[in-house]
Formats: sequence, C-alpha cells, structure tokens
Amino acid sequence: MNTIGRIFRLTTFGESHGEAIGGVVDGMPAGIDIDMDFIQRELNRRRPGQSNITTSRNEPDHVELLSGVFEGKSTGCPIGFIVRNTNQHSADYDNMRQLFRPSHADYTYTMKYGMRDHRGGGRSSARITISRCVAGALAKLVLRQLGIKITAYTSQVGDIALDRDYHKYDFSQIEQNAVRCPDPEKAATMIDLIQQVKAEGDTIGGVITCVIKGCPVGLGEPEFGKLHAQLGAAMLSINAVKGFEYGDGFAAVSQRGSQQNDRFINNGGITTATNHSGGIQGGISNGQDIYFRVAFKPVATLLREQDTVDVNGQPTKLTARGRHDACVLPRAVPVVEAMSSIILLDSYLVYKSVKNEDF
Repeated sequence: MNTIGRIFRLTTFGESHGEAIGGVVDGMPAGIDIDMDFIQRELNRRRPGQSNITTSRNEPDHVELLSGVFEGKSTGCPIGFIVRNTNQHSADYDNMRQLFRPSHADYTYTMKYGMRDHRGGGRSSARITISRCVAGALAKLVLRQLGIKITAYTSQVGDIALDRDYHKYDFSQIEQNAVRCPDPEKAATMIDLIQQVKAEGDTIGGVITCVIKGCPVGLGEPEFGKLHAQLGAAMLSINAVKGFEYGDGFAAVSQRGSQQNDRFINNGGITTATNHSGGIQGGISNGQDIYFRVAFKPVATLLREQDTVDVNGQPTKLTARGRHDACVLPRAVPVVEAMSSIILLDSYLVYKSVKNEDF
C-alpha cells in the first residue's frame, strides 16, 4: 500500500539509494498558488546535514514538480514530483548484504518478498519520508488559506521532557535550535544528550508533540474513519514511531470522569471549558485545538558491534558503517507536520463533499 488519502491522495515511490524519491499527489484543489520557495523550505527542514546532531549525509533534496502546475497555480490535475538522490555511499552497506540488522526491516522484507535492497534499507529507509514532506507542503498551502495551522516540536529526548501543556511555550522558538524544541534551556540539554549518545556510537528516542489550530468542526467520520484514528495511522506509518496518543491520552486513566469531561459553555458561541479530549469527540473535530504526541524509538542503526545472524541463520557480529542519525526527532518534526497536513486536508475535502459544497 503506497497510497494514502481518499480525495487528497499521495502515492510514493523510490528507494534510499535509487535514482530518486518521488510521488504523485492527486486531488489538489485547482487555483492554489504554488509557492516553490515554501515547499523547498519544508524539505530543507527534513534534509540531512543540518547540524552536528544529525546525519552528515549531505544532499540538497531539491524538488522538481513535473506536472499539475501552470503559471504558478495548481491545475487540479495530478502533481508529479521527484527529488534526486545525489550523495549515496552504497559501499557503506556492503558488509550488511548477507546479514539481518537488529530491529530493521531486513528480515521481514526478505521473508515477505524473497529479496531486499540492502543499501540503506531501500524502500524501508526514512529517506522515503521526502515524498510525504512534499505532499505535506502542498497540503499546507491549501490549509493556510483555511486558517488551519499545524505546528510540531520536540517535547522529549530520552528522559529530558517538557511540560505536557503546550500553552506554556513560545512556538516561535522551535526553529531557533537544532533539536526543534520551544524551550531554549531544555533544548540545550537535549542537544548535549544527543551528542553524548552519538559519541558512544549509540542512539536515543523521544517524543514529538503536534498542535493543530483553526480546525473547523465536523472533520472525521463516526465509525472507522475517526479523525484521531486517521491521524494515529498516519503517525504510526512514519519510520521509528512506536506510539500515538491524543488529548490527555494515557495520563487520563488516573483521573475520574468528573475531572476529564469537557463541559460545554456559551462564550459568544458554543465551546468547551477545557480540552482534555484533544479537539476530537466521537471521532469528529469539535473546533478546539487538536493536539497529540508521537513516540519515536531510538534509531536501530548503532555504530558499535551487535550480535545478529546472517541470511542462513548463522550467528555473527555486525558493526554498522556510514552516516546515521543518533536521534531522529529533529528531522522527524516536519514529517509529523506533513502527515498531519495530508490527513487534515483530505478530511476537509471529504467533509465538503459530504455537504455537497465546493472547496
């Protein structure tokens, strides 16, 4: 399944060490100004080589739009795009051709397909998220016309965590540090931890928080298309993601219903006094901020010796080579935003179609 979406649809293709990563976006509304500088900036936020806490793989990740745009505006036709791979070091993976890397997709891909591309993980590589960022940027161009703003940030690295209440932070600080954390002091501590882990040849995980403001009431379906379920599925499709919670999430289990219920009030219009539900009730957006948290495991590639087996099941040792992230979170922030944007725009277009209204 290489496609996501019902009306706004993204189909992706490509491998980490192939000629290019690319995709086709169908269902893009016509007449949207296509800001190429904005799209490229979104890709630059994901690209490798941004700082000394990310992989040193250095690629420009320049996007080329192949169709669906005329005189700077979307035509309503499919938008095809590619980002060429230009800095592959495939030889770094030669020692892994006959081995199964711990916690990677090597074994499962081999069992499912009878073969695998061992160079950087091939199709299972996080580099595939390039296509998601391009589609997400296109979706953002539409959403900003609707007043919908999506912001993600690093809220935890290892045991260094921010307060769960996102209202306490200035989002303008997110892009001011390498780890993309809105708390400058915590950001510095997170960076120190990532550098320490990297020096040890190890990796570390954490949490990304995402906040969606300006979402109208009515997005999402009452049964299998619940908005939080769509967001959860999108987040869990991102490489290294191990968990998703929205609203108060797992923290709510220690409280009573009298503490958790969001009372309705009339404050110049019907709203809620609190937002423990995370902006979604009954699977449908209620007009409040949507907020959720995404847990990322430590990157599976370690620059230290690990026990494993070869393709014949014989025990062996593996020491990875090459350029890898010690912590994926800084580069995953724009991916979380992109997937959120794809889901929100698709849900909005479905909502408009159900009401038989034009975009």
